[in-house]
Amino acid sequence: MKNKRPDKNFKRRDMLKGAAALSFSAANTKLPTLKAEASKTERDNSLIITENQNAGSTDWQLTRVRMNTGDIHSGMRSPWIEGYCSRQSVSTGEQIDIMVSTNPPQEFVIEIFRTGYYQGCGARSMKTLGPFSGRTYKTPAPGEKNIHECQWEPTTTITIPEDWPSGVYLGRLSTTSDQSGCGYWQSYVIFIVRDDRPADILFQCSDNTWQAYNLWPDRHSLYTHPDGHLGPWADVSFDRPYAKYAQIYDNPQSVGSGEWLCFEFPFAYWLEQHGYDVSYCSNSDMITPERGLKCKAFLSVGHDEYWDLRQYKSVTTMRDAGVNLLFFSGNSVCWISPFRNGVNGDPNRIIYRAGPFGGNYQYALGRERDFGPFPQRGPDEGYLMGARNVEPVNGGGDWTVSEPDHWIFSDTGMKKGDRIPGLIGWEFHGDPPSDLNGLEIVAEGQALHNGVQPQHWAATIYPGPENNFVFNAATIFWCQGLARPPGHMLPWTHWSRPHGPDRRVQQITSNLLQRATLD
Repeated sequence: MKNKRPDKNFKRRDMLKGAAALSFSAANTKLPTLKAEASKTERDNSLIITENQNAGSTDWQLTRVRMNTGDIHSGMRSPWIEGYCSRQSVSTGEQIDIMVSTNPPQEFVIEIFRTGYYQGCGARSMKTLGPFSGRTYKTPAPGEKNIHECQWEPTTTITIPEDWPSGVYLGRLSTTSDQSGCGYWQSYVIFIVRDDRPADILFQCSDNTWQAYNLWPDRHSLYTHPDGHLGPWADVSFDRPYAKYAQIYDNPQSVGSGEWLCFEFPFAYWLEQHGYDVSYCSNSDMITPERGLKCKAFLSVGHDEYWDLRQYKSVTTMRDAGVNLLFFSGNSVCWISPFRNGVNGDPNRIIYRAGPFGGNYQYALGRERDFGPFPQRGPDEGYLMGARNVEPVNGGGDWTVSEPDHWIFSDTGMKKGDRIPGLIGWEFHGDPPSDLNGLEIVAEGQALHNGVQPQHWAATIYPGPENNFVFNAATIFWCQGLARPPGHMLPWTHWSRPHGPDRRVQQITSNLLQRATLD
């Protein structure tokens, strides 16, 4: 099937015909609410609405975090209590193991929370487990390609109840009393509950990237191998705790939770606040397209850098079948990260950097020349996303409108040149393929790398073959303009920062999702 140019039919005035157009226009006069969304379609899409009517928890965040260096800013791990899960995602009726180590051995409990809106609380208490008697496990010796792979015994095994909806779940690990008598220590484990139901929106968590940058136990990630920080030299395993997030800002809430609370949770919080019909999955759930083909829209959110080549093929299949793709992310689809089995034979537990996406694109060639030899080479990501990873890929800037008459800006009041401060960062997309049929640049501008070196970024949209579309917001920071839930900290990078929730970002997102989820 050939792509159709959006031209007239992709502009707001001709976006839909007849009654459908009137319905869409009316729906975009204001942001959706839980009450309005409940009757949006005849199909039952009320699961998230019903779930968020449950009482939220006022105590689900980490309160007392102790890092291994004695300095909360420089430490990477919390050996007083830390853990990991046996799977990235799990369905109801399936089992997941939680492994925990305490040093020194001491009693602890595990509280399971589902993150969401919940009347602004941000999470709901689902189950409390324990108390358990803690055991201290040795830090694993580095294996081949410097991998650190734990083989801890399960502290407990959970069979996911049938009434636990898809979502991102945090297990808060808390010692019940520090032996010094000074109190308790905490960290998280994290897992995704997935489902297989038809849903309007499929939210892909960027957990491959969380793991690629995970420094546990002591600065060991894909970026810390002695042979080079961007080659194929290192392996990393999901069979280990998540250290504290270690890039652009210091966030103690990230101990054990990857990058979820940093760059993705505000989007999920906002979606559930407004009653969108959303289901969640991990990167590893997308190595085949079946899950995504049951949904109307696919969301890549936050920092989504590492994809197995099968993910790329799956998402391409989804686009060609009519699924709308929305990249509310930056530095996405940059490196190929093949999955392989873990030490215990469990699938999809080890990744490494096998090579760049980019085809013959100049920056991909540069990466291979500088950092090879790579065994794999991926296609040019620009022909999937509408824009590419550029060099330098990091920096900060304002998100600046270039095509204000486009339908995505309906009811924002934005004019050409209007800016949303600090929304570009800390990594972004640019250099759209000039020969991608129907592609439009809806926002563009300059980001500054290290405060002085400019790079051009571009947000794009292009039509798919089945009256669907592909949108690229071109920034990791998009979710910062949607919501600021409990447990979230605004980032700061490259002498630039987003300002937090912005009505214009919310309205643009609403416009995109309204079109993407139309029957």
